[in-house]
Amino acid sequence: MAEEKKNTSAFTDKEREAMRERAREAREFKKLSGDEQVARKIAEMAHADQKLANAIHTLVMGLSPKITTRTWYGMPAYYVNDKIVCFFQAGSKFESRYSTFGFQDAANLDDGSFWPTSFAVTEINDAVKKEITRLVTRAIS
Repeated sequence: MAEEKKNTSAFTDKEREAMRERAREAREFKKLSGDEQVARKIAEMAHADQKLANAIHTLVMGLSPKITTRTWYGMPAYYVNDKIVCFFQAGSKFESRYSTFGFQDAANLDDGSFWPTSFAVTEINDAVKKEITRLVTRAIS
């Protein structure tokens, strides 16, 4: 009788898929500009995620000419001086009920010894736009 192989990996199936996707992107996307990479990824998203991603992309890219974009583990990400500052994660990618707008450690958001680094997003309205604008402006300062 054959022994059943157990999954002893520390990574979930979704995490392994994200790593495979990142490796594929590195090969396939080398010839594309960052804008082209992000446009392709947004086009692949579920409709609700596309709406959020497009709105956030337009907003973030309009905040400063020093912001550039390319994908990061299959997600739209935004960089300053080649360091990731913030990203959008489609909710459908990880079967979540919300999408995420998050920041990396290059973002200048430190506030004492405790501060948020990601936010759930279910819709883009004026209040959300104002808060994203405030946070990204601070993050790149």
